[in-house]
Amino acid sequence: MIRQYLSRFMTGRYGMDQLNLFLMVTYLVLYLVFFLTGLWVLDMIVLVLLLVVLFRMLSRDIYRRQAENTRFLQIVRPIQHKFRTFRTRMKDREHRYFKCPSCGQQMRVPRGKGRITVHCRSCGATFEEKS
Repeated sequence: MIRQYLSRFMTGRYGMDQLNLFLMVTYLVLYLVFFLTGLWVLDMIVLVLLLVVLFRMLSRDIYRRQAENTRFLQIVRPIQHKFRTFRTRMKDREHRYFKCPSCGQQMRVPRGKGRITVHCRSCGATFEEKS
């Protein structure tokens, strides 16, 4: 009975997305900091974050919430991409990475080959680098 009521209540509502997940994680971190420090300003910020998450989750204006999430993802995706690229490069000990001076294309060459001539596949530029 309660399950059916909740199912009917949530029908047509937006629910969770990546922006709400980010806001919830931010809420939890700030709440932990508030709990440890007791700063009343953080208490107000935490309360506002929780209200925003609930408002977005229970909203019936699905298109506006999707537009907000899309804007959030447009900001976050380049940061995620840079982080993943950095992590991949740190794990890869067998290759050295370069950027083409002409077009900026990322290139990978084997380590330990000495001074080599690198040829860019995108723009055709050649340059020397130490691997």
